[in-house]
Amino acid sequence: MVPNRRKKFLHSEIKRHVAAGSAVYTDALMSYQDLKPTYAHQVIDHAERYVDGQVHTNGPKNFWSLLKRGIKGTYVSVEPFHLFRYLDEDRICATNEANGSVHPWPLMSQCLINAAETGQVEWPARAPRQMFG
Repeated sequence: MVPNRRKKFLHSEIKRHVAAGSAVYTDALMSYQDLKPTYAHQVIDHAERYVDGQVHTNGPKNFWSLLKRGIKGTYVSVEPFHLFRYLDEDRICATNEANGSVHPWPLMSQCLINAAETGQVEWPARAPRQMFG
């Protein structure tokens, strides 16, 4: 969540969190103008359509929708100081789904084994294919 949608603020947040050259898909909010040439920015105008080939904003909306449903239905009571853990769990599930698997448990198990062996917890950005059957 961002505190405002002003261009100056949004551009500073995007520059802080998104690598230059990355593909950035947004809706037609005027604050997103001028992201090119730093980013491969493409716009989907929801007044015309919601999807144009690969360009859509459904991924982030779906992520937040699933997280909210999980908090209201699965987890029921979430303390604010634990919220980052729920976000991490949903991020891992979303990453695995994007990599062709909807089963995060082998990845989480491997992370726990690595943590026990090395004393460090690191979530891989991409799960090795052999971990999923």
